[in-house]
Amino acid sequence: MSKVYIVGAGPGDISYLTIRAQQILTQAEVLIYDALVDRCLLDLVPEACVLVNVGKRGGKPSMLQSEIDLLLVEFAQTGRIVVRLKSGDPFIFGRVTAEIDALIAAECDYEVVPGLSTALVAPLLAGIPLTDPVLSRGFAVITAHLPDDLDWEALARMPTVVILMGARQLGEIVTQLLKHDRSANTPIAIIRWAGTPQQQIWVSDLGQIISETTDIELSPAVIVIGQVVGLRAYLNCGRSTPVSHDLTLDEPPNSAAIAGKTILVTRAAGQLSEFSQMLRSRGAQVLEMPTLEIVPPTSWQDLDRQIDRLSDFDWLILTSANGVDSFFARLHQAGKDSRALAGIKIAVVGQKTAQSLQQQGITPDFIPADFVADALVNSFPISPAALNILFPRVETGGREVLVQEFTNLGAKVVEVPAYQSQCPAAIDPSILLALQQQQVDIITFASSKTVKHFCQLIGVSLPLGWQERVCIASIGPQTSATCRDLFGKVDIEATEYTLPGLVAALELVSLPIIVDS
Repeated sequence: MSKVYIVGAGPGDISYLTIRAQQILTQAEVLIYDALVDRCLLDLVPEACVLVNVGKRGGKPSMLQSEIDLLLVEFAQTGRIVVRLKSGDPFIFGRVTAEIDALIAAECDYEVVPGLSTALVAPLLAGIPLTDPVLSRGFAVITAHLPDDLDWEALARMPTVVILMGARQLGEIVTQLLKHDRSANTPIAIIRWAGTPQQQIWVSDLGQIISETTDIELSPAVIVIGQVVGLRAYLNCGRSTPVSHDLTLDEPPNSAAIAGKTILVTRAAGQLSEFSQMLRSRGAQVLEMPTLEIVPPTSWQDLDRQIDRLSDFDWLILTSANGVDSFFARLHQAGKDSRALAGIKIAVVGQKTAQSLQQQGITPDFIPADFVADALVNSFPISPAALNILFPRVETGGREVLVQEFTNLGAKVVEVPAYQSQCPAAIDPSILLALQQQQVDIITFASSKTVKHFCQLIGVSLPLGWQERVCIASIGPQTSATCRDLFGKVDIEATEYTLPGLVAALELVSLPIIVDS
């Protein structure tokens, strides 16, 4: 029987995740998460971790709570480490009681890990204190999910009210408070996507907020009502927030060249949210399109056999974060840890791979200056002749040049499948629609496989010549070559073959605005 960790993800950005939560996520074997959880947190889990999105966002498809309860128990009984990741704090409107009841009934061990609640963090990040010696000696936190069940008479008397899950009920909230004698001049703030680069804040009063936010998408949001909202201008030291009741909208600074552009990030499912975060922080609107699914190889037999005889090897070569995570997952499965690698030197390709290795407590012995696999042979620190090299790699479709060149120089390279990358079954309809309606300015590709799978997913759904109206951005030479083969062009190529390098390349390019004739 394994242990189930019910973990609070905080308000959004990974910066607000607790250290305890981060430690648990890095060990997760099954992750069951809500739709509002920041995608960058999914990068913390091992590659082999099973990811299950259960929804739980208002107005969107979600798994029934009873189904989630059953899912937790079923995974717990497989002997794996199960993490139930919830937005904010699990005990603040997290419906965690039902899940704990199910675990107790099945005699499953569990632990609840607190997180920063958006009820407290969102007002703080908006510069609104919930208490004040004069204006607010206390506050109420409620959910407006079922407004008819609330005591509006009591809430109208509270100096400050914080409302979660209330964006779709804004009209009813205002109506009820005014009906129970709350002044129409009472300040109100709506904080959308608190704690993320997309954070937006609307400030008005009860009398005007409805008309001023008509046809504006407010969800997901935290609503703060009370005189303390008026302190925001003072505490923000004059940050362009007027004290009047006019609606104000705060947005992240758009200082980069890509500000205002819509960028489609092709990625592996559950990965590259850090890249998306970098783009959003520069003012871009990011759409994410999974074009790779990382799955186990056809068989673990070859990798397990080589792990049993690690002492036979001189070097271990790892060319991707997926390879690192899969290799160490099987190492641990065999009851071993990094001590089994004593006497073996490790070479990696790319900073992302090196970072994944360092998360295992190991610093690589060699990283080529150019972040491509082919550079590994040319700059290898010693002669490869007579070396025994273990190379855990993708099962099919990987680079063959590295193995061939090492072999030509006299090394014995043992290749073993450590993971497989496959094309997802279908494209998200909203992404396809954005492409068809020419709403995408830039498409980024971080590998040749993402290019091939993108083409496979779109099929013939886009009009002829669609690529001429969009900027194609590549992480490096091999990916660029595939772009030229399949699209007939590549517009941007990173100088440093990393995701930060791709962001830097995007910032240097001034993109024309194409207008239909």
